[in-house]
Amino acid sequence: MIGFSLGGPIGALLGGVIGSRFGSRGRQKSFSSNQQNQAAFFAALFACLAKLAKADGQVSKEEVEVVDRFIKKKFKFDAEQRAFAIEIFNHAKDDSNSYEEYASQLSYLLEANKNALVVFYELLFELAMSDGLLHKNEEDLLRKTTSIFGINQELFNQLRNQFSTSSSNPYTILGVTKDMPFEEIKIIYLRKRKEFHPDTLISKGLPDELLERAKERFIEIQEAYETIKKINLQ
Repeated sequence: MIGFSLGGPIGALLGGVIGSRFGSRGRQKSFSSNQQNQAAFFAALFACLAKLAKADGQVSKEEVEVVDRFIKKKFKFDAEQRAFAIEIFNHAKDDSNSYEEYASQLSYLLEANKNALVVFYELLFELAMSDGLLHKNEEDLLRKTTSIFGINQELFNQLRNQFSTSSSNPYTILGVTKDMPFEEIKIIYLRKRKEFHPDTLISKGLPDELLERAKERFIEIQEAYETIKKINLQ
């Protein structure tokens, strides 16, 4: 995999980490196209997480805990995968590539699947808000990311509200307000439902672990809408 044709900062990151772990043995192992894509997606994600975590000058205890929770609970990595993800994170944290470079290559890799980029964006936002505060440098990077990913810029405000208030608030989960007409809320719900529907997010090489996160959000969106619907029927 060290020599696969990905190139760019992600390819260099993968090559450096795999080379340090396996030496010449790593060069002899062959990987399928699907395995290469999955490695690239996760390398990009953990590289962006690392750069974002260090954006305020230091990686906090809370940020480390969030990354570890992603590894153990969201992605359910085995011991070898966990060790690899941690090495990617630590390597990217201090390398010379910028957050924007990693994010741009990830966007290129997933240019045909914007919905998958929304899932990645939510994970990045969750990390940035792990200490309950959004540092200015983190805010700047997250605002830039909507442009880099080519996703709705309003998603920044929706997620900031969501992570700043109770996650059980159905209006916050849907990114709507109580004073909106119910028909308008329904339109937003249907759009979000489509964005996070697992069938929409399935694409060649997208890791199953990210699809699981999409399924979680899909259920949250469904439940939030049903709660709001009941409130409006009363």
